[in-house]
Amino acid sequence: MSASTFQVERAAATEAKAWQGTGSPLRTRGHRYPSLTATVPKELVHRASVAEVLLTDWERIDDTHFTVTAQWPRSHSFYTPVTGGYHDPLLCGETIRQIGSLLAHAEFGVPFGHHFLWWDVSLNVHPEHLQVRSTPASLDIEVTCVEVKRRGGMLSWLSYEAVVRREGEVVATGRLSYTCASPAVYQRLRPEHVLTGDHRPLPLTAPVAPQSVGRLSPTDVVLSPVGKPNQWQLRVDTLHPVLFDHPVDHVPGMTLLEAARQAAAATLGRSSFLPLSVSGDFKRYAELDAPCVIEARLLPQDGPGTDDAVYVTGHQNGELVFSSTVTAAPHVA
Repeated sequence: MSASTFQVERAAATEAKAWQGTGSPLRTRGHRYPSLTATVPKELVHRASVAEVLLTDWERIDDTHFTVTAQWPRSHSFYTPVTGGYHDPLLCGETIRQIGSLLAHAEFGVPFGHHFLWWDVSLNVHPEHLQVRSTPASLDIEVTCVEVKRRGGMLSWLSYEAVVRREGEVVATGRLSYTCASPAVYQRLRPEHVLTGDHRPLPLTAPVAPQSVGRLSPTDVVLSPVGKPNQWQLRVDTLHPVLFDHPVDHVPGMTLLEAARQAAAATLGRSSFLPLSVSGDFKRYAELDAPCVIEARLLPQDGPGTDDAVYVTGHQNGELVFSSTVTAAPHVA
């Protein structure tokens, strides 16, 4: 289980009424120059930094189908190009995550301050269409809500699938499922001490060598050595400007997926690593104030030339927090 929460510090009165109500959904903003491109409001995708907003627009097709547009920069401060010129697949994962927040608030009437609890996520990419080119990647995304549940008129569960296209070619497909919890329900779910102002994370631990986990900078490493093969402690830097874009009381789901990706790179011994697929199942919150042990093992191949697959788990206080499977093309010496 991983939760996403965003508190709105300031919103225009007309916007607050549209986004926080449970009636008619917010419609696409009107522009004096409709051909111009802008990002969607950062609050709708749970980002504090405008620079981290990837979505540019959306349109409702019917009650369960939407189209969304997005743009990936040629270079990102954290999701840097990998293996010599491909967009980072987890940048696509973040794009799909943002879609869930956008639809919840803008189309399903979920008020700000509600909490989104991840249960499962999957991502598959087509590397031949991930190349970084001479301009940012403009994306058209088809979204299908495959399971929508409401309780008391409010969205309680959403499972959606996304097909990401670039110039008509499929770049990636993904799926994400989450539940929505009101602030009152969330307070009942969480330990009382994590919701207080004196809640503190563990001291920041030392990173493993960046090149051993497919990273360039030690500040972007989310694994710390523990002296055992294929085992690490999750390195939680709550001041990281991307992984912790705003204050939260737990480790975000995208940080756990990044841990899985880095553990897979280390297990496969690849300093340059392009995942073909990443999946995640979330069982409980990853707390900030207790060590989380990350373990990885290479799964048996189905046959010669098949993709390499690494199974990654995270345990905290002896309990399974999440599991993930990361695949990559076979290494060519």
